[in-house]
Amino acid sequence: MIHQLRGTELKRLHRTWRRRSDSRLALLLDDVGNPYNVGSITRSAAAFGVDHLYLAGSSVSPRAPKAAKTALGTDRYLQWSEHPTITEAIGAAKNDGYRVVGVELADPAAPLADLDLSVDVCLVLGHEERGISTTGLAECDAVGYVPLIGRVGSLNVATAAAIACYEVRRQGWADGEWADAESAEA
Repeated sequence: MIHQLRGTELKRLHRTWRRRSDSRLALLLDDVGNPYNVGSITRSAAAFGVDHLYLAGSSVSPRAPKAAKTALGTDRYLQWSEHPTITEAIGAAKNDGYRVVGVELADPAAPLADLDLSVDVCLVLGHEERGISTTGLAECDAVGYVPLIGRVGSLNVATAAAIACYEVRRQGWADGEWADAESAEA
């Protein structure tokens, strides 16, 4: 019989994964204007332990009413800053010690799983229709994408953000010292 975790058990599980996460993760939104997307990104960011959310250009604030409704109060777990341009936001992320990685279907870009994301990384996500601006892409340290095999050629920005955050954390967990210890025990 499968036992669903609740209460204290669930808190213990989450605490275990937090301990296994050594690197910092940030997100940078480049003109993401749909408040429901920002709210969903905020919720995923809180779930994956994002340290900072950089808002560039006309990106909606997580405290905007529709964003806050979707985020369900998770904005209280995040720090964020607003920047008038993508250049200033990327500069702030780099000054804070992040490797800046654009998440974009672009040439050249590599599958996110092929990039080294086990360091302190800031993922850049762009406008719902236009993606990351040309200026933003040029200033990224690397560009990656989520490989898709179905008949749909792209993902909603909030969905892409969640998948990219998971990939960052997965790489960190796979490279951690605890992974070597657990492998030795098996």
